[in-house]
Amino acid sequence: MAQNLPVIASGEAGLSRYLDEIRKFPMLEPQQEYMLAKNYLEHDNSDAAHQLVTSHLRLVAKIAMGYRGYGLPISEVISEGNVGLMQAVKRFDPEKGFRLATYAMWWIKAAIQEYILRSWSLVKLGTTANQKRLFFNLRKAKSSIQALDDGDLRPDQVTAIAEKLNVPESDVISMNRRLSGDSSLNSPIRQEADSGEWQDWLVDESESQEAILAENEELDNRRALLKEALSVLNDREKRIFEQRRLVEEPMTLEALSGEFGVSRERVRQIEVRAFEKVQKQVMKAARELERPAAALSAPR
Repeated sequence: MAQNLPVIASGEAGLSRYLDEIRKFPMLEPQQEYMLAKNYLEHDNSDAAHQLVTSHLRLVAKIAMGYRGYGLPISEVISEGNVGLMQAVKRFDPEKGFRLATYAMWWIKAAIQEYILRSWSLVKLGTTANQKRLFFNLRKAKSSIQALDDGDLRPDQVTAIAEKLNVPESDVISMNRRLSGDSSLNSPIRQEADSGEWQDWLVDESESQEAILAENEELDNRRALLKEALSVLNDREKRIFEQRRLVEEPMTLEALSGEFGVSRERVRQIEVRAFEKVQKQVMKAARELERPAAALSAPR
């Protein structure tokens, strides 16, 4: 079903090219859609499924654009929506009397929303239907009551949003802080003068800010060293090394051997050699970084 689908490159230029490409796929008339869906449902015709999918790629892109405010790559959002579209095509029954777009819209939104929730890593949030609804509707609810500033919501605003979305007020407060960023710990819990401030109830069991900063700096240093080390590889070595060592789902030796027209054993040898070159370059760069620090700490 995913045969020959357009590929979305990163960046605005890649997005523009993708949108231009999917506009070339014709929209289906109701009878065409019905016959293709019947053909796929009854005969598992992959060409029919492909036409159903490609004719609705514009719908996925339109829905995905509505989720650009979450700071995630739009290319990945669209890709997840396309997965939802393919799931919808697999389950679509044309005898129900409605169009595929009406049915697919819910699958597309569900796939995109699940991806966003996973990417945001909401710990103990977004796990129930109410919390998911809050996550994806909080900005709109805030806008409707002119609560557009970052930071904590006023108690009356919290109450209004909680009633509107039918969720607990505590969920509104927690989700708003996740989406709004920094907020004042000196703000009162309630309007009463003796209600206390949020910082009075704060228990921080995480690492110290110094430890977190040091860890982040160390991670940045490692990334910089790796990026510099990759420059010693030629294009083929870099491609194989990245696809075998630096991605969550590594490519197989078989796939890479087909890409470069060499044997699997040759790909494995190139991978090992590239790793050794990168390791050597990283160690060399690390030693060079240590020299100025050692000079500064030496007694005078």
